[in-house]
Amino acid sequence: MAQRYGILELMEKTALITGASRGIGRAIAEELGRDHHVLVGGTNPDRVQEVVSALPSAEPFLADLGDADAVAAAWENTGLKTLEVLVHSAGLAWMRPVAEAPLQEWREMFEINVFAVAELTRLTLPALRAGSGHVLAINSGSGYRSRGGSALYSGTKFALRAFTDALREEERGTVRVTSLHPGQVDTDMQVALQASYGNTDYQGSRYISPEAVAKTARLAVDNEAASSLDELSIRPVNP
Repeated sequence: MAQRYGILELMEKTALITGASRGIGRAIAEELGRDHHVLVGGTNPDRVQEVVSALPSAEPFLADLGDADAVAAAWENTGLKTLEVLVHSAGLAWMRPVAEAPLQEWREMFEINVFAVAELTRLTLPALRAGSGHVLAINSGSGYRSRGGSALYSGTKFALRAFTDALREEERGTVRVTSLHPGQVDTDMQVALQASYGNTDYQGSRYISPEAVAKTARLAVDNEAASSLDELSIRPVNP
């Protein structure tokens, strides 16, 4: 377990955030890092350390989410008995018609977007229960509707919504569960998606900023303990 000194003494709450080295995950780490000790989830040690160094109180949570043994070892290494916030922000996204989507791509996307979420939640649930914690899953507008080319991605996001709906009922009164559904967000992932559509004139200002999504996450986390924001949606004004 990493040694923690100084300002951590003032941080009464801990947040584990996957995919925290960039994009939405990093924005949430920076937002919650103002008053939480943050476990910065990622696979690239340099990028993870960059975020850790920028936060008042943080440590790396290095693990390939597709490797269940590595995830279990990383969680055990934290030594945490209580956890206040778990944010599932890591994810994969690409577009592919069903006729062109090989089985391996289905497996790869479901592995990270659904199975890894379920396993990390299972591992951390005892600590979340002990900390009267909050699970926040970054879903998508694609978690409500699907369109041509999005069978893989929407399939994982529909499944993620089913997972959070069930978890919310199972843990009601003990652990709060919020499903956050952003529309198009100005991230590296969005750049890649737009390129796949043939959009060569990318304008990030048209889309939601990662910081806006992070503030929406903060709204859920800071909500009074007696109530739960089950689902939140944030959309671009002019997509």
